[in-house]
Amino acid sequence: MGKKKITASTLQDMKDRNEKITMLTAYDYPTARLLDEAEIDCILVGDSLGNVILGYDNTLPVNMGEMLHHTRAVTRGVDHSLVIADMPFLAHKTGHGKAIRNAGRFIQEAEAEAVKVEGGSESLEPIEEIVDSGIPVMGHLGLTPQRILQFGGYRIQGKTPEKAKKILEDALKLEEVGVFSVVLESIPQELGKIITERLEIPTIGIGAGPHCDGQVLVLHDILGLSEISPKFVKEYEDLGSSLKEAAKSFQNEVKKSEFPTSKHSYNLEKGKLEKLKKFIEKTLKSDLLVL
Repeated sequence: MGKKKITASTLQDMKDRNEKITMLTAYDYPTARLLDEAEIDCILVGDSLGNVILGYDNTLPVNMGEMLHHTRAVTRGVDHSLVIADMPFLAHKTGHGKAIRNAGRFIQEAEAEAVKVEGGSESLEPIEEIVDSGIPVMGHLGLTPQRILQFGGYRIQGKTPEKAKKILEDALKLEEVGVFSVVLESIPQELGKIITERLEIPTIGIGAGPHCDGQVLVLHDILGLSEISPKFVKEYEDLGSSLKEAAKSFQNEVKKSEFPTSKHSYNLEKGKLEKLKKFIEKTLKSDLLVL
């Protein structure tokens, strides 16, 4: 018997029985396969790939083609986890049914099982349309990276009573239009607790404190592969240093002719080697006669 497949409704069951939800990002097949084997509940193909994979300054340049490409790679490696794809900048605000079509492409072309859409009241109409079309939607409030130009940087949100109230109201509106979960990013933990207690759907925190129903982090951050890590990130492994050391060792051994050795090389059997030598000699003689 294989592991039970996680679905959007599974997350609701987990909240109802007070079981914490785990989510990490992945952008390629081997990473997704390993996270799936580790039984991570949700794998997010985040538009954060712009920062950690493609080298952009932020998520704004990431487009549908790039997101579909990486989502397809991820879904090929997953059997157990719920795969959620980020709707990139403006993909849900193009009007005339394009939000549904873009979300549908993730399901039909990339075999994702849900999409994540940033924004609150300003995004309710396209979110509701996507939900009504039969596609599960995860919301995203607080620090929404696609509004980084408006925010003026990666700043904590909801620090004043008015802004905290707006985030709570938006969370309730998202629940009303049918999202199955909502990500809360970079808000005070007290606000994260209030929203989690008020919502019937699960909350997934990233810099929103320990009271959320689940937690999500960017994989490259927890592995020490990112150039900058926010305060809310815990580094579980320093693979960045390990990678550099491995590369340096390779560099040194090749330069000193210490790699490869016979151990890392293929050998012909003695009889076949003799035949090869004779064949080469015969070929060379024939070429010389032609010349």
